[in-house]
Amino acid sequence: MTKEFLSGEVVFHEGDACRGVYCLESGLIGVRKTDSEGNSFLLYLVGPGDVLGYRALLAGEDYRASAEALEPTRICQIDAATVKALLEKNPALGLRYLKRVSTSLGNAEEKILHNATLSVRARFAHLLLILLDKYGENRTSGETDFELPLSRHDLAAMIGTTPESMSRTIRKMETDGVAHFSGRTVHIPDIESLIQEFEPNHLV
Repeated sequence: MTKEFLSGEVVFHEGDACRGVYCLESGLIGVRKTDSEGNSFLLYLVGPGDVLGYRALLAGEDYRASAEALEPTRICQIDAATVKALLEKNPALGLRYLKRVSTSLGNAEEKILHNATLSVRARFAHLLLILLDKYGENRTSGETDFELPLSRHDLAAMIGTTPESMSRTIRKMETDGVAHFSGRTVHIPDIESLIQEFEPNHLV
């Protein structure tokens, strides 16, 4: 079953019973988690070709986070019973899901390492490069512009810092000529200089 969501609409809420998996055909999904005080934090982004909800289904749990459309999004939903039937008949499919879970775990471990060892500025530069690779021009050097798909509040949440610290980091990067921000438009004068922020020994 295919569904379309407008920006801001919720695909599923944290604590909902797992109804199946969601294959993203187009658009952008933000996966959020809420703390004990009711504050919402953006954990990661899901783009076209990605799958949502498989971890909860495999674990037999409710969803541990919410999924929200950040722009008009089209999703194909496969109900839990159908997925389980497919897994029983096709063990190779189960291995593919296991690979996805393992990759997600590896990414989570890398994010923890970055948050523990890199400065806010280095973490933000790394995030900018990831977003540039996904939403900017396909290039590895030189000057480029691209549109951020997220608010500054969400950007701060993704690198484990406060919006205030994010604002200070942005001002300092602009002063140093590493990046310039106008609303959600980011101008990168030199991609190599951005990479140097978190990989000082990187060579072209």
